This record gives sequence, structure tokens and C-alpha cells, in this order.
Amino acid sequence: MPLQFDIPTILRQKAPKAHVPHFVVRYLERITHVQQMNAFLRKYPDLRGYEFIDKVISEELGCSASIDGLENIPTDNEPVIFVSNHPLGGLDGMIIAKMIHESRPKELKVIVNELLMFMEPIASLWAPVSKTGALSKAQAAEQQRMWESETDVLTFPAGACSRLQRIEGKWQIQDLEWQKNCIQRAKEYHRNIVPIYFEGRNSTFFYVLALLRKWLHIKLNIEMLYLVDEMYGAHGKHFKVHVLPPIPYTTFDNTKTPKAWAQHLKNIVYGTNYISC
Repeated sequence: MPLQFDIPTILRQKAPKAHVPHFVVRYLERITHVQQMNAFLRKYPDLRGYEFIDKVISEELGCSASIDGLENIPTDNEPVIFVSNHPLGGLDGMIIAKMIHESRPKELKVIVNELLMFMEPIASLWAPVSKTGALSKAQAAEQQRMWESETDVLTFPAGACSRLQRIEGKWQIQDLEWQKNCIQRAKEYHRNIVPIYFEGRNSTFFYVLALLRKWLHIKLNIEMLYLVDEMYGAHGKHFKVHVLPPIPYTTFDNTKTPKAWAQHLKNIVYGTNYISC
């Protein structure tokens, strides 16, 4: 029997004690495009990994991407950390992973929210983390093996997709604060960092909803429920990806704290690149 996405099953696994009304389940099924995704899975039941990603991007979503700075992707076998801004919250990760794989055909793990492990056809590409930062013993052991191996890692240091923010007196779409984990891992495992800037944005609805949630002091990340809808809303779009020159891990010395280096890295990725609203 082919894999199918099933919202009630996912809810039971992630929130076994919660009673979710039937109409809420139906709404979640609509905004997560369950019928469309299941139709795609029935059409390609045997696709896995990058073949699956390629079909999702090119056929299901009709998207394309062009790459600037491809020469900055290392050609040697030394494991590196790719870091990127996160404007879309899902599609950008698939496009970047596919781009890296085509230029550097070695094992790559993408650090993602553990909810994406439900995407079984590409789950082998993911390194899951929870939003609370807590890892199970098995997950922690797997990540330890990943960092000690020759596997490349792609991470989004903001830990969430970009939001509309007031920056330098202007409303801009930009990542939230970047976390220091990528700097710590670069230093600990002697991995150079390859910065990536991805041009893109979600809908105005997404950003307004995020601002409203914050204004109402609602902790639950409601807007995250709409990321699949945002992905389907990107149908037919063309994206530009910029790969910047690698930064040696020795750059991240003790003249700055890991947190300050993470902010410095974010500034390098963005430069003057931002989306004003």
C-alpha cells in the first residue's frame, strides 16, 4: 500500500492527549494540501531521495532555480557546513539540497524540524531537531555520528523561516536571530562554512498572521501550519540562489563569542540583501 499523509494519525502521534474537533482536522487537511500530496505519492510510489525532490520541485510545483557562485561549492571531499537564510520554510531547503547534491555528489544531511520526518520519501536526507531543542538519545547519537563522519551538513541557523520585522526603521523580511550551533560545530569538528543566500518570500498573509500572533502573545507557532500552503502558493516561481565563498573554521576565533560570530555570519549572508515591504 503506498504511503499516504494522514492528519489524524499525525495528530495522534504528536499530541496523543489532545482532542481536535473534526472541523479543525478538515481545515488542517485543506491548508496542508493532503489530497494533492497523496495524489502525488500515488503517482510516484517508489520515488525516494533526490529523485523525489526533483519531481516535487519541477512537476508538482513547477518551480525552477538559478545558481550564482556555483564555483564556491568546494570540490574536495572535506566535510563542510552549508548555512543559509530560510525565507520559505521548506521549499528553499529542498532546492538548496538538490543544488548541492548536483554539484557535490556526496552524502548530505539537512537539519530540519522533526515534523518533516513524516515526509518518508526524503526522511533519509534529514537530521531532525525538535523546536524545544531536546533530542532523544537515538537522535543525539545519530547527530554525533553525523558530525564525526564525512557527511556534509546543511543548516538554517535561524531555526525558523523569515519574518517581517522592523529593522533600521524599515519593515523588512529577514531571518530571526541566528543561533550559535553552526559556529560551535564548525570549530569543534574543523569544518569550513559555505554561506548561501536564497532569494524568496512567503505571502503577505503569512507575515501578517505571524505579527498578529506575536501581538496577541500566542506562543503556538500558528503560521507554521500554513507552510505547505505557502509551498503550493509558490507554483511556477523562479528562485535565485547565491553561494558565497567558503569561510575557514579558523576564522571563528575567540575575538567574538559564538553568538556574535553567528550574527556576523548572518550579516555576511544578507549583506545588503533584504526584502522591504
